[in-house]
Amino acid sequence: MIRSMTGYASRSAELSVPSALSETAAAPGVRLSCQWELRGVNGRGLDLRFRLPDWLDGLEPLLRKRLAGRLARGNVTLSLRLTRADPGAGMRLNAPVLEAALALLAEAEARAKARGLVLAAPTAADLMHLRGVLDSGQDEIAAAPLLPALEAEAEALIADFDAARAAEGAALADILNGQMDRIEALVAEARALLPERQGDQAQAVRGALARLADAPPNGMAQVDPGRLEQELALIAMRGDVTEELDRLTAHAGAARALLAGGAGPVGRKLDFLMQEFNREANTLGAKAQHAGLTRIGLDLKVVIDQMREQVQNVE
Repeated sequence: MIRSMTGYASRSAELSVPSALSETAAAPGVRLSCQWELRGVNGRGLDLRFRLPDWLDGLEPLLRKRLAGRLARGNVTLSLRLTRADPGAGMRLNAPVLEAALALLAEAEARAKARGLVLAAPTAADLMHLRGVLDSGQDEIAAAPLLPALEAEAEALIADFDAARAAEGAALADILNGQMDRIEALVAEARALLPERQGDQAQAVRGALARLADAPPNGMAQVDPGRLEQELALIAMRGDVTEELDRLTAHAGAARALLAGGAGPVGRKLDFLMQEFNREANTLGAKAQHAGLTRIGLDLKVVIDQMREQVQNVE
């Protein structure tokens, strides 16, 4: 089964980890709320990007290894937001930062007073909103025991993401198989037109020769029937599109085999086949010399272009 490079998964969980400040293993832990998001879009290779808490050393290599083991192509972004489930429990004043803020406020008041200005006194709430005055207690969180729990959560997230890509891939396969049905129908229509085209070409050549034979002042001598048949055969050989139609049929069979094979990522192979499809459709149009075949060639190019757009999303 093919997979799309487009996918999305999210998970939420609550974890409890020991506090880094706890003196005993029996001490109450820190409860954390985890919000995961994993997004993927199409890309030429595998580009992994992470948005993780910067204090969680060692988590990115673990996640990178797990993603690289499951994915082959795509631009993938994994985000993790960690917040305390009991935010008030870890909050405390950062005394050095508060003292520095108060000193700056005192200096500002003195400068304003020197200029005859009176500043409104700040409230405690104003001070709490200053950057760094309130410490979230992040240093209480023990990172080492948190990593295995996060890795297990990430594995479930990646499984959901992989399932989403597989579901999208199944939908893509249905679309591509339908487009190949259309290509095969157009090829069959083109084959059915070949006898009519050959007859039209022969009639056109005979008509041209007849006009030349009747042209003034003296007309032309009778055309040798044997030579006429030779010329018609040469025209038929130069304009023969049987090989192009055969190759289009073969390419459709190869594409179907890739879609049904389930032998890992096939996006690049399908992309190469799209180039071959387009090459044969262009040659068919160039050799057509028949209104029906020209129309079929244009219809083929439209379908192939639509297929190429879909193939860009296949892993």
